[in-house]
Amino acid sequence: MIFESSLMLSAFGSILALLCGTAFLLAASGLHSLLLPIRGQAEGFSTSALGLLGTAWAAGFVAGCFFAPRLVRRVGHVRAFGAFAASGAIIALLTGMWIDMTAWIVLRAFTGFTMAGAFMVIESWLNERATNENRGTVFGLYMMVTYASLMAGQMMVAVGDVQTTVLFMVTGILFCLSLIPTAVSTAVTPQPLAEVSLDLKALYRNSPVALVGCLLIGIANGAWGTLGAVYGAQIGITTAQIALMMSLVVVAGAVMQIPAGRISDMTDRRYVLAGAALGSALVGLLIFLASPRSAVFVLPMTACYGALAYTLYSIAVAHANDHASPEDFVKVSGGLLLLYGFGTMVGPLLGGFFMQWLKPESLFLATALPHLGLACYAALRISRRAPVPIDEREAFNVLPAERAVTPQAVMLDPRSETEEETTPEPA
Repeated sequence: MIFESSLMLSAFGSILALLCGTAFLLAASGLHSLLLPIRGQAEGFSTSALGLLGTAWAAGFVAGCFFAPRLVRRVGHVRAFGAFAASGAIIALLTGMWIDMTAWIVLRAFTGFTMAGAFMVIESWLNERATNENRGTVFGLYMMVTYASLMAGQMMVAVGDVQTTVLFMVTGILFCLSLIPTAVSTAVTPQPLAEVSLDLKALYRNSPVALVGCLLIGIANGAWGTLGAVYGAQIGITTAQIALMMSLVVVAGAVMQIPAGRISDMTDRRYVLAGAALGSALVGLLIFLASPRSAVFVLPMTACYGALAYTLYSIAVAHANDHASPEDFVKVSGGLLLLYGFGTMVGPLLGGFFMQWLKPESLFLATALPHLGLACYAALRISRRAPVPIDEREAFNVLPAERAVTPQAVMLDPRSETEEETTPEPA
């Protein structure tokens, strides 16, 4: 018993080292993603141009999911992660030294690529160390670190001056710090990264609602994630309040995923998906029409928005997995994540157009349209296909609503155990 306990502690020790590196990486990402739009707004960059920052990052991230595995196979996990993290630090410092919108957009695309590569390395490492006995614990720790680190990075903006280069340097330091735990970790180098693929026909056959839903959810979340800080700056709330607002949206979404997921376990998930999407749209339209300009009203209203909008992705993926066979779990979940990524390319463009054309609150008009579309489509599909019986469904699992994981992370999900157990060992 003592020997088994020591082995378990040793295994978790190496996992915790990797999670520590993840925390620094995500904190750097959260800080940089909030710092750029706030500084860009202060510099007088147009809202449409600031929206392109999010589109460029998402495009780079999706490209990284497809092409980073090839680089990792060529040079190995440790060297590849070092290159990705160092590139992130260099780019963060360059954006602080070179205040130019065109340069920022190009650099932001490279940031998305490097972040995808770095995440894929860490996620494959964690997956290699996880077993069927501790996979749920490892996955839960990873999700917790994801949420906490992103929010910690965002809140750093509240204690710094966005008009100086200090926060850009802090971002670079955090990227460099992410190198240390990985470099000294005793974790065994994992197997080569799996190639990423996207089969739209198979995803549609499996679940039309999940396919359309993840794309629309990506559009809405991409618009808010990129331009929420710009909206806060334009309505006149302080930098600290902007950071708090962005964090509250994520926290509210994370907290509400559990009750929403439990409800969806007990009924047709499409009812919950349609209801939450309709609620998100109504809250967004209320903010658009009421146009609150005081943090006293803005913070609770945006938190309500996050509580509904940031539950949608997990429910859509859970619905897709209800219809998927165990051996297709990784392919389905990974494909939906990529679709979500394509949606996050479109959202910032749509939000930037509306905000520049109308008023700052038009950001919520850009989120309400895809949410209304999702609610209507989910309601339509309810009449076309019977739900999966409750006793045959996969259990709901919390997934990050922010674009912070890659298809490699799907293998960490406890629901992927079945595939792992049924795959024959190579001869």
